[in-house]
Amino acid sequence: MAPASPKPQIPWIALSWFGLLIAVCSAPALYSLASIWASDADMGHGFFVPLIAAFIAWQRRDELLAIEPKPNLWGLVVVILGGAQLIAGTLGVEQFLTHTAVVITLIGVIWLLRGTETLRTLAFPLFLLFFMVPIPLIIYNKITLPLQFIASRMAASALDMLGIPVLRDGNVLELPHQTLSVVEACSGIRSLLSLTFLSLVYGYFFEKRIWLRVVLFAATIPIAIVANGSRVAFTGIMTQIKPELAEGFFHESTGWVIFIVALMILILFHQLIVRTLNFVAAKRAHA
Repeated sequence: MAPASPKPQIPWIALSWFGLLIAVCSAPALYSLASIWASDADMGHGFFVPLIAAFIAWQRRDELLAIEPKPNLWGLVVVILGGAQLIAGTLGVEQFLTHTAVVITLIGVIWLLRGTETLRTLAFPLFLLFFMVPIPLIIYNKITLPLQFIASRMAASALDMLGIPVLRDGNVLELPHQTLSVVEACSGIRSLLSLTFLSLVYGYFFEKRIWLRVVLFAATIPIAIVANGSRVAFTGIMTQIKPELAEGFFHESTGWVIFIVALMILILFHQLIVRTLNFVAAKRAHA
């Protein structure tokens, strides 16, 4: 009887060494990212992104250890490009280039040391890492302004249906006892960014069908928009009772409540699709 082959061991020394090298070379970019996560409410989810990505990679450790390492020199090209991008972003004070260079370099190191198959296995957690990087300011500005107008229009329509007099001027709502301005912080970009990230994570853990994961990801956009419009409308209603409720702790807390409601709607939407598909499959089986 042939002796059992030894179980592959996790190369902790190599992982620690190259992880330390990347951390040292990218220390300013990593510090900048952490500072943004701590200070920018739109990027509060950034702290969880690397943790969830690492957990998903850890779940695949047996599959990764079973892959025979086949170093690929194209990975070295990617590492060099990542380093050049880091330098260019630092010299040009372009944060998006600087921050994404960290992920690009990590991808290059994995490709160089372990090969294409390992890179393909880690494609999803590596993709998730891009969600810890703030989107470029020019794109952010182009997204937030239309979202502000959409939220103000939705809120004005809802308030009008409820019989509350409202006059909308752009993103400003004139109410009998208060003037509401739908500023960038109320555009819904915060819930949109966090919800799209969570939809990917939720889809990974609770749905195996790729096409349904894509549907869930796409559904986050209208859900986040409607949820934010509802938040503005709810704020408008409450200000008619007490104008001070348009700002401060209550205003911030409603944002969290509406976000949780939006997440629950996404989960219910998924369950509705699953139950519908199961019902149709059962009908066909009995036909």
